[in-house]
Amino acid sequence: MAATDAGLRSEPGTSMLGHAMAWWVWILAVTFVVYLFSFQTGYSIVNPSVQKDTGISIAQVGTIAAVYTWAFAIAQFFGGALLDRLGARKVLPISIALVTIGIFMFANANSYGMLLLSQIVIAIGSCTGFVGAGYIGGQWFGMAKFSFMFGLVQVVAALTSAFSVNLIGVALDAMTWRSLFNWTAAFGIVLFVLGLLYIRNPTPVVSHPGEGNFFASVLRSMAEVAKIGHVWIASLGGALSFGAMLALGVVWAPKLLMVHGISERAAALGSSLLWLGLAAGSAVVPLWSDMIRRRKRPIILGAAVQLLALLGLLFIPDLGAGLAMILCFVFGFANAAHMLAFSTAADVVLPRQIGTSAAIVNGIMFIFGGILISRPGVRIGMGIEHGIQPASLQLAQYASVPVIVACVLALILAMIMRETYPAHH
Repeated sequence: MAATDAGLRSEPGTSMLGHAMAWWVWILAVTFVVYLFSFQTGYSIVNPSVQKDTGISIAQVGTIAAVYTWAFAIAQFFGGALLDRLGARKVLPISIALVTIGIFMFANANSYGMLLLSQIVIAIGSCTGFVGAGYIGGQWFGMAKFSFMFGLVQVVAALTSAFSVNLIGVALDAMTWRSLFNWTAAFGIVLFVLGLLYIRNPTPVVSHPGEGNFFASVLRSMAEVAKIGHVWIASLGGALSFGAMLALGVVWAPKLLMVHGISERAAALGSSLLWLGLAAGSAVVPLWSDMIRRRKRPIILGAAVQLLALLGLLFIPDLGAGLAMILCFVFGFANAAHMLAFSTAADVVLPRQIGTSAAIVNGIMFIFGGILISRPGVRIGMGIEHGIQPASLQLAQYASVPVIVACVLALILAMIMRETYPAHH
């Protein structure tokens, strides 16, 4: 393929594959993802302190997390196209700067409105983070390793999320949440400088002839991809599955475990095990998919096991801490099958549309993530109004109905989707 091809499948020269610079650029891109995930999962730990210091309600706590995912989803649709057309050098450093500014705003916010605005700024910057790391992997290591490198991004990000939950808990014993996130923003400044110096494509990105207006070309590319029915099935299935993971991992898992009588510290550990399971699964599931040359079978199995683990967390009576930890890990491990939504969507589009397809999949994932993060908080209020005891397992079960429905629908979509694994791989 020509070196001027701006699509994700454009290959770096053979001499660049696996080169030290390839790994350094990839590490910087993945560090940006880690930065995002650590902030996002950290919110599940600091939101009680944020709620207390700013005087917001529990419903507003969920809404703040949801606004991030919705703003991210909207911006995300353009993130892949930005990378395809402008390249990593012009996009990722600006993204890092926006996230850093947003985290600084969050750390110093004194009102609900400022908290919401900080989430929007962070979301806009974040829209090229995860997809950008996948893009870097495809550019610097070649598309033959795209699925593996994308899975590796999720491994590193989820591992960091798992440990950051506990590290944030330790850090909060020594400093306030405001100090913690001000220091986090300071790290972002360092990352921005490194990104500005080193992040780039292995070959210059040249626009396709006849692309015309950027915004119009993005819409045309999105429209072409949106005409492919399988992209919607893959996106919706992955969105419902990952949305359930976001709902538990970002806000609700610690609260669910605590109504089982599990201590606050153990509940935080359970939340981290969701991400640890996702990390382990992301190292295994994409590799297994390539080994058996199938997308559909791993997605079905992942959706089924995730649903069973969720039902166990909600309905097993007298759930002890040990079994709760195991179920959290299993839920996260099975959830790794959502990564194959990117792969199966990429299987059915043109090479120059890979970035756009990845952005559409990720955008739809976060739209549903926002819905599933916010709905349990709304249903908690509804349940209390209907006489359900506050902070009870019955209330948790009532609040979790949208997450259960999402997991069931993800399994149904997995069962009806077609197999797309390319014959030439």
